[in-house]
Amino acid sequence: MKMVGKQVAAARAAKNLTQKQLGELVGLDAETIASIEQGRRALMPDVAELMDQHLGLPGLLAVAANEMPAVDVTPPWAEEYMNLEEQAVALSWYESMRFPGLLQTENYARALFRVRVPARAEEEIENLTVRRVKRQAILHRKVPPSLSFIVWEAVFKDRIGGDEVYAEQLRHLIACMDLPNVTLQVMPFGRTTHAGLNGPFILLETPSHQQFAYSETQHGSLLISTPGEVSILSRKYAMLRTQALNTEQTKGLLDRLLGEP
Repeated sequence: MKMVGKQVAAARAAKNLTQKQLGELVGLDAETIASIEQGRRALMPDVAELMDQHLGLPGLLAVAANEMPAVDVTPPWAEEYMNLEEQAVALSWYESMRFPGLLQTENYARALFRVRVPARAEEEIENLTVRRVKRQAILHRKVPPSLSFIVWEAVFKDRIGGDEVYAEQLRHLIACMDLPNVTLQVMPFGRTTHAGLNGPFILLETPSHQQFAYSETQHGSLLISTPGEVSILSRKYAMLRTQALNTEQTKGLLDRLLGEP
């Protein structure tokens, strides 16, 4: 990442462009360009292609970005998503495997990391748990993002971490639903239509109103910026919102799962 960043900086200087000017050409701010040049942020392939065009390079940066080895604990795609998430003005999250990371209690997050195969070292589990909980600060920002979550009912049937962790997690979800910027809906069992059968995904809007989508698989993660692909997932999410229980029905389901009247 540092080597690629130095290549970006050298090519930019050769064209007598400032970081701000290059950022305007490729749709990024000057701070992001600086992070790329310093090797603190991965150069994404779509951005690399634009840089090649504006800097007069024969595809060199695109090759570098596409061949970047994923050796970090957090892969480049995921790291880029985390950076975007921290500044997002809106997030729409469909989850079918676990409770969304931004809504997880510390104990539930720790339990998730403990059941992963192959097993992780205890120190790594603690570090990952701290990082996940730290991300939740965006729920309480001075100007918080609009957050919409849809979770498949199957997630509520698992009791990862045991009964106490499960009950604590449900109470936490109810508390999160009281936040004015958060909505949570359950996608119930027994539907004859379902717009999310291809798996979990997240939609994200940046302060500059760029639209991204993010998804994870068993072997990696993918940040999507192509407008057409983001549009498809946006339409899926819009349909999921109509198919899921509304917020009042969801709150009633959580109360019943907790055994409360």
